[in-house]
Amino acid sequence: QVQLRESGGGLVQAGDSLRLSCAASGRTFWNYAMGWFRQATGPEREFVAGISRSGDTVYVDSVKGRFTISRDNAKNTVYLQMNSLKPEDTAIYYCAAADTPILTSRRYEYDDWGQGTQVTVSS
Repeated sequence: QVQLRESGGGLVQAGDSLRLSCAASGRTFWNYAMGWFRQATGPEREFVAGISRSGDTVYVDSVKGRFTISRDNAKNTVYLQMNSLKPEDTAIYYCAAADTPILTSRRYEYDDWGQGTQVTVSS
């Protein structure tokens, strides 16, 4: 099990940038695939980006070219750099860990979740 804590959310204007961080506890962080999800007004939590143990990445189409996921295994931290933010990016952003070394976008494969951090983009 991994404990996760997100930070870095806030209120920004369209076109601005934010970097979210997710600090993880646990000595085996390096062995987990990590992902970022977001939840806007509806009940569904949308996959945003994922990174495998080896550093392979995948993104939802709506953020490709604007968001970058990365990880620093020495710091037990995963990041989400968000550039050119749009009002439709407004959501609570969650960090998640999957006990698998491979890349995955499937929500059910993520076992551990953070508490979320709010990102609000004004037009």
